[in-house]
Amino acid sequence: MASKLVLVIVFLLDLIAFALAVAAEQRRSTATIAPGAGYTYCQYDKDIATGLGVGSFLLLLASQMLIMVASRCLCCGKAMRPSGARAWAIILFITCWVFFLVAEICLLAGSVRNAYHTKYRAYNGHKISCEFLRKGIFGAGAAFVVLTGIVSELYYVCHSKANDGHGPYSRDAGIRMGNI
Repeated sequence: MASKLVLVIVFLLDLIAFALAVAAEQRRSTATIAPGAGYTYCQYDKDIATGLGVGSFLLLLASQMLIMVASRCLCCGKAMRPSGARAWAIILFITCWVFFLVAEICLLAGSVRNAYHTKYRAYNGHKISCEFLRKGIFGAGAAFVVLTGIVSELYYVCHSKANDGHGPYSRDAGIRMGNI
């Protein structure tokens, strides 16, 4: 039977990770070209999106680790009994890890790129380019956080269902070695 406590904790971690990723998308750094004494330079606003992206990254990581520890990562522990639940658990396990990796890559890349501020200065009117994070990186991370949360909880339920009940050989399949 799937633990309701694990499902609730994972849901809350994923929900907070999603909220942080959406907030990071809304608060990503932007730059303006500011005039100085004889030169222009890139002036960036506050860099709060990097912290929000890293927070989302860490919460999603904690959520994934909790699901994997609770299910013993599909490869450790007793073997699952053959059933449709086992087949779905294997499919959802692979899908869960793919979505998780994509979400983590988006969140980490967005955080690193958002933290990068160019230091270009231009003298005598030369053009400068103020680089900042493109729109949508944290948004893609947020979308994959949701997909990871849904698939990981379905995986955990299917894994638990495949582990419930008796083994595949519930009747006596051995040869008796005693008196008849």
